[in-house]
Formats: sequence, structure tokens, C-alpha cells
Amino acid sequence: MEHYNMNLTLQVWRQKNSKQSGNFDTYNVKDISSEMSFLEMFDVLNEQLIHEGKDPIAFDHDCREGICGMCSMYINGKAHGPWEQNTTCQLHMRAFKDGDTIVVEPWRSKAFPVIKDLMVDRTAFDRIIQAGGYVSVNTGNAQDANCLPVDKHNADAAFAAAACIGCGACVATCKNSSAMLFVSAKVSQLALLPQGEPERQTRVLNMVAQMDKEGFGNCTNTYACEAECPKGISVANIARLNREFVNAELKSED
Repeated sequence: MEHYNMNLTLQVWRQKNSKQSGNFDTYNVKDISSEMSFLEMFDVLNEQLIHEGKDPIAFDHDCREGICGMCSMYINGKAHGPWEQNTTCQLHMRAFKDGDTIVVEPWRSKAFPVIKDLMVDRTAFDRIIQAGGYVSVNTGNAQDANCLPVDKHNADAAFAAAACIGCGACVATCKNSSAMLFVSAKVSQLALLPQGEPERQTRVLNMVAQMDKEGFGNCTNTYACEAECPKGISVANIARLNREFVNAELKSED
């Protein structure tokens, strides 16, 4: 693969906090390697800003391996940038060309207020998980692997749902700022396994109630969430969530 350097123009959203209005600032970066990750490019820019005595750009990151979900950036109108099923930290600069202008924004959602610049508060997701995204059992010693047989189809579907990293790209992409894909993945992950059966009804009712409380919108089946999800979480999970919710509602009325 050919290696090359490039000069870029960045239009980056700057905002001190959620109570103040923000604006785009323009920056020029030079000699950016095509093999750098997008976050490494931002590191170069921040070093440049610090050297100039300016406030560096705040952005979220952690593992830089595509598994923590922290690197939440809206890049040229797409969550996590132009590559499909890819996180921002795994987006390499070879996705762009010399002379390109790149527009970078934070997630846009009432439920994700801006902390500073490109950082948003996603603790709403944590509160949804706290409402029911777990199994309340005393685990004790680890059980044998074959102690609880699981159908292969269900095991695969649960594993696929568990791949959700909670980055919030689905919310940022949805025109309604819906968290249905995230919540459905977490509900499906446990609904498909025997370990999740005892709390199956209360889990979905509590998690959906918390989602509504946080101010997320509802799903209108545009499938934008699946298209932009870095882990390819299927909207089939949303259908499963709806079935789980209706069944739980009906049984709670018995």
C-alpha cells in the first residue's frame, strides 16, 4: 500500500460546555501520514495548538482498538467517518486525500449534552443498563461450560447483539435521536440466553422506561442506525425488543 503525506483543512466544532453556544473553527495541518489513525491526526493538531499557546481540542478516546466505543466523532456527515463498520480510532487517514476539508462534530442529541468540544455525556446509556441490563444472580464459582445448553442459533444471535460497544453512533445518526438499536441489542443479548430468563419481563420494561426518561426519540424504521453502526448491529434486534416489550406488558396485566 502506497504511503504518502497530506495537508488538510479541518473544520472542528468548539464548545466550552452544554450551556454555551459553539462554533466551527478552522485549522490547517501539514505532513499528515496516510497511515495515521484519525485520532493520531488529532494528537498532532493538539500538539500544534499547545505549542501555539491555544486550548487543545477535547475529544473522547480510550482503547484505540475499536472496542471501547469512546471515539465518538461525526466526520463529514457520518458517524465515525466514511468507512463502513469502523470506529473513529480505526479510521486511517488514507481514507482522505491531500487538500481535503474535513468537518468534525460531536454527537447531536438532547440526551447526549456536550461536555466540551467533541466530548458528549453518554451516561444516559449507563443509566439504561443500570435499569435492567444485567443478570441478578450470585455467580459463585464458574459453572462448567456445558452446564446450561444453549441453542446454536440463539448463541450466535446473542453474541452478535453483545458486539454492541455502546458508542452512540445509532443515536447520533437517527433523525429522532433514538436509542432503540442500543437498547434492543442489550435486551436481545440476555433474552436469548437461559441466564436472562428470570428477569426477562422486568428487564425490558425497566430499560425502555429509562430510555424514555432520558429523552431519546422513538424508532421510525429508517435503518440509519444499522447502516452507521461500527459493529453492524442488526435492526432485527429492534423487532425483538418490541416483541419482548409487548409480551411483558401483557403478562404484567395478568
